[in-house]
Order: sequence, then C-alpha cells, then structure tokens
Amino acid sequence: MSRIRLNSEYRNKIGNRMRVHLEQENTQEHEAYLQAREKIKPLQEETWKLAEKIVRKHYTPEDVKMAYHLQNKFDNVNTIAKDSCFHFGYMSKKNEEDSHDESDHTDSSWRGHNHDEQDDKYITKHFDFRLNGNINGNESSRTNEFAYAYFRDELKGREDCNPDVNIEQDGNQNNPHWNKTEQANEKYLGLNGGRENQTSYSKEWNGDYELDLIGREYCRDRQIGCNKEEFDQLMIWQVAKGQLIQCHYKWIKSILNQMKEIKLGLRGYRYLDEALELATELGLSINDAEIIRTNSTGLVIYNPKNLADRVKGMKNLNISREDKILARLKYEEQLKQQQ
Repeated sequence: MSRIRLNSEYRNKIGNRMRVHLEQENTQEHEAYLQAREKIKPLQEETWKLAEKIVRKHYTPEDVKMAYHLQNKFDNVNTIAKDSCFHFGYMSKKNEEDSHDESDHTDSSWRGHNHDEQDDKYITKHFDFRLNGNINGNESSRTNEFAYAYFRDELKGREDCNPDVNIEQDGNQNNPHWNKTEQANEKYLGLNGGRENQTSYSKEWNGDYELDLIGREYCRDRQIGCNKEEFDQLMIWQVAKGQLIQCHYKWIKSILNQMKEIKLGLRGYRYLDEALELATELGLSINDAEIIRTNSTGLVIYNPKNLADRVKGMKNLNISREDKILARLKYEEQLKQQQ
C-alpha cells in the first residue's frame, strides 16, 4: 500500500489534535494554573468581608440609612451609590520595618515601606473587586486577563472566543483578528457595555461585591483608612489575582512553545505516517483513517456518537457554570478515548 502524502490540511488536523492533547496533559504549569484558579474565589470572598468591615467603620449602616432617607426625600440630593472598588490606605511610620518580600509579588509597584530618611508616609492603593478590576493598585488599569484566566473553560470553544488570545498575540495585539476575538470574549463574559449591559458572568460576579457608599461618584474621592495588617491582607488577595494571570500565561506559553516545534516538524515531513509517529512519541495515538475522515479542526465529528453529542449540545443552553465545566470534562474524556 502506497504511503499517504502529508498535505496542509492533514498537518492542520494533526496540529489541532496535538494542541488539545497538550492542554490535557498533567504538567507542572497546568497544575500551578489550576491551583491558582481554585484558591482565588475563596480568597476573594474572605477579602471582601474584610473590605466590608473596613468600609462600614467609616460609612456605618446608620449613616447609609440616613443618606438614603435624604436622597429619597429631596430631589437635589444624590449622595449615595453602590461601589465595588475602594482606595484603602494607612500611615506608614518613618522607622517602620517592612515585612514584605518584593520577590513574592507580581505587582512591582508594591515596594517596601521602610522610608529611612523620609518622613511618615501615607500608603494607599486602589482595590477593585470587579471581574475586570485592576491588579496593580491603579484605578485606571482595568484588565481582562483575570476574567480570561478564571473563566477559561467557559470561553474555550465558544464561537469567535479565545481565552488565550492575549498570550497567543503577545506583542501583536493591534490586529483585526485580536480585535474580533477580544470583542467576542468581552461580549460573552459581559465585560463591555457598562453596568446596565452586563451578561451573566460579569453581572453575577460583580453583583456579589457591591457596597453602598456615601460621597461623590469617583472612588478616589473616598479615601478610606485601614491599619497595616488589613492593608497587607488586601495586598495578598490582589497579588493572588496577578499570580493566576501569570500561571495562565506560563502554562499557555509552554504549550505555544511546544506547538512551534511540532509545527516545524510537521512542515518537514512528507508522509502522514511520519506525523502519526511523532504524535505517538508524544503520547497521542492517532490512526490515518481518523485524520482522513475528520474535519479541519481535527475532531471526528462524523462519528455517530460525536455528531449526536454535538447536536444535543445545541439545546438546553441555559445551564449552570458547574454543568458547563462537567460537559467540558466529558468532552475531553471522549477525545482521550479516541486517541
């Protein structure tokens, strides 16, 4: 039997299958990402309770009740609104020793508070609990990377969406493909359109972290004091958000580096059996018939069971996050069984 020549279609199919395989591998980078994602929500809940405690020392429930009373009574009073971000700070003493190790933090702007020759200094940062809130303590530095890292499973496979797009397009994030994907990601997660136009993920997340605050519209006008221990706890949470983003980046970057080598190899092969041998050596079992009958993504969609699952997946779309993750795991398990 003559050998089957390897063409660009077959290379793409095999490359796509290998990308799926690499994402499913239990590597140090993957495990670090999963652990960082798993711990961030409980830490955010704990830190939010602390933030609420600090805020309520300054804006007591009685004050909030009175403010609402006045606002409802007088048309020209507009002094209270819900907010999810705060400027917290404390007075650092001149000779106060800094207990922080800068190497432990992804935010390079959080430096030590040992002033040596300086006078006492007020240390303050902006803490944003929203899904696209900043991770560096600057009010204007919103970022989508945290949302992409946390809701990666939900974005993966959605039409035009790609949670890894900022990593894949690192250094080249001003092109039509990136813009289209970024817009699709933001739309699906509800990150654009403002407070009144948020879809489920952003709306549900942000709705859990809102407090009634008295004052002007901008949170920079409401500096709220706390003690050093409270500030440190807030920083631990903010740094953990950055660590999740970093773990997501390192994991996907390692996969991209591997795929770069794999694609170079595939371009150098002339026959399909050479590419399949490479896949086998990497722990992925594929036969030539499977590649020939698959679609361009490298998935065996015309297998009756897989096609039925795809059709079933087009209905009953209003499901919980947990069910979506379970469905994704089931889908990945089916891919493993095909290998």
